[in-house]
Amino acid sequence: MGKGTLIGPIIVAIGVIVAAIVFAVVTTLIDTADGGTDLRLQRLEESVAQLEAAVAESRTKAEAQDADLTRLREDLSLLANRAPVAMSAPDAAPDVIQIDPAALLPDEDFEGQDATENLTEQMKLAKTRFNNGITQPRNKTMLEILGQPRDSYNTDCQPMTNARLKELLETRQIGPIKVTMLRPALESLERVMNRLKETDPDIYAKVGTAGALCVRLIRGSSTGISNHSWATAIDLTLEGELDGFADGGTQFGLLILAEYFNEEGWFWGAAYNREDSMHFEVGEETLRAWAAEGKL
Repeated sequence: MGKGTLIGPIIVAIGVIVAAIVFAVVTTLIDTADGGTDLRLQRLEESVAQLEAAVAESRTKAEAQDADLTRLREDLSLLANRAPVAMSAPDAAPDVIQIDPAALLPDEDFEGQDATENLTEQMKLAKTRFNNGITQPRNKTMLEILGQPRDSYNTDCQPMTNARLKELLETRQIGPIKVTMLRPALESLERVMNRLKETDPDIYAKVGTAGALCVRLIRGSSTGISNHSWATAIDLTLEGELDGFADGGTQFGLLILAEYFNEEGWFWGAAYNREDSMHFEVGEETLRAWAAEGKL
């Protein structure tokens, strides 16, 4: 056979071999690429599964927090909705002081008291949101506007002897509570209670009082006179329960009342250096306005 006759088959054979090699290489590359893609897809699926698990866990925590919040609201509602307790005899004369828990209660804030060490969230709220534009009346202001409630004082509740102030005293049933205060204060208190009755009748029905008129010195002081002595301050309870003194906490119903009292120009005791959330007293600006209008 001649050389010319062998070249063709050889070329064909070489082509077949080269084609086989190329096919093998391409197949290997394809297989490798498919393997890498599968690995990446597997990792993505694992990541998605982890994210879904994290979302499910977060959803569970959120549902638990919602449940806790619901329970807290229910507890606050129960705390606010309490039955009142009568504190004075029905036929008590305005100038007769009944022995009631007011004589045992903490006193309103005055110069010289140490501030509460750590402000709680309730106290921060009281100092920032409430009492804006309302000044707590100090003894100097009360004496200037109203004079001395009586000639001598001690730490026990005593009758008011100031004849002019006694003329302004009145005992009145205001919704669930019966109190003795100066007439303008009673009228203002009545507006507060009427508004509470419209907006929160359940709380309104549970409001009680721990005392209003109580002429005495602030315990722990030989000169400071309690603002209760002028019958312009009142301590309120919810279902007969006293709000804890200086504990930084506030009963829910008192928060609502504080808003209404502030709008009437009363100062809320939650903003004292030693928090006293159940205490409300007519602010200095309101007293001066009443004096200017001839109400005092």
